[in-house]
Amino acid sequence: MSLDRLYLDLLDEAPVAPPPGGRARLLATAAARRRPAAACVSWARPYAGRVAAMDAVFASATAWDVQIVEGWNLQELLGHLTAKDGLVAAAIGAPVHGPPITGDDPMARTATLHAHERPRSLLETRRSWRDQADALCHALAGADPARVITAGGLRLPLGDQILGRALETWIHGHDTAVSEGLNLPRPTAAELRPMADLCARLLPVTALLSGLEAGDRSVRLTLTGEGGGDWHLPLLPGVPASVYEGQAVACSLRADAAGYCFVLGGRGADHVWEAEGDPALAADLRAAAPALSGP
Repeated sequence: MSLDRLYLDLLDEAPVAPPPGGRARLLATAAARRRPAAACVSWARPYAGRVAAMDAVFASATAWDVQIVEGWNLQELLGHLTAKDGLVAAAIGAPVHGPPITGDDPMARTATLHAHERPRSLLETRRSWRDQADALCHALAGADPARVITAGGLRLPLGDQILGRALETWIHGHDTAVSEGLNLPRPTAAELRPMADLCARLLPVTALLSGLEAGDRSVRLTLTGEGGGDWHLPLLPGVPASVYEGQAVACSLRADAAGYCFVLGGRGADHVWEAEGDPALAADLRAAAPALSGP
């Protein structure tokens, strides 16, 4: 069974017969409580879709004790996702898995969840992660995506918080797939475009966090492929991004949409951005791009 097929089954809730033999029993156990992407408001669908994709990776995983990222195995990685999702859930009053939340530090909450999950089975951890993620999706019905909340130390509109959770789930799903030798399907264009838009709007923030003094300059960012677009990004704090419509810019950057998102997410070190205009500014922006990424 290909990961592509299993991912589509998770989205469509189509029945799948596992292949014969011992692997069939493993897949049947892992996929016994498989669920499709949670029904949710349109602006949260990228998150619901990436959760379903991560579940598809899990259902195909066999090397459960292999270190995937940050020295974490699959159970610990799911604990980290549960911890960070839970901080957003707590901020809007949605159900939270595990011990009560006593602070807003993502790594402290991750350590708490690691300790909580260690005596439990991997399948129990997976079920708790998925239950919390689906409950968060359901809790967003009627919520205002423009409402500003603080979660994990970031003060952002709720819609951007959820897109951030989608992006991290996608990246860690990819981390897991790579560790298993699997090819994780890219997000659909409808999923990728909002995540690419978030990452585009965050580029001036990463420049600021990196201490880049850009003054009142601005850049054009063109993201290609499915989910791409064309942005005008003022680098002056507080000035919003807009669609590029011929504005004067200090430099123009061009990148694949998915590759650009991975650079902002702390991956894609070898991904190259094409640049025209001020080469020093372009290099500084590329170096600053992962400033918001973390485990």
